[in-house]
Amino acid sequence: MVALSVDSEEDAQKMVDRHKLTFPVLYGLNAREIVATIGGYINEEPLYLHPSGFILRQNGTIVLLVQSSGAIGRLVANDTLGLIQHYQEQGK
Repeated sequence: MVALSVDSEEDAQKMVDRHKLTFPVLYGLNAREIVATIGGYINEEPLYLHPSGFILRQNGTIVLLVQSSGAIGRLVANDTLGLIQHYQEQGK
């Protein structure tokens, strides 16, 4: 698991601390470059990315992609872990 963020290092670290994240958070990324690379939605003012969540197979292909253009439509940790477990049991 990895998170991509357009936040500054300081703001990204605050988020890591607040949510007790244990996975890498890449910060200071260019929102427009990220959207051009992975797709998704961008808010112009203030500039930020709407969430995009991916579940990948071990070979790097996408099993599931969720891109939100608003406040709902995000991957939820427990649901995501359950889905990954299901895919593993099915050999997907």
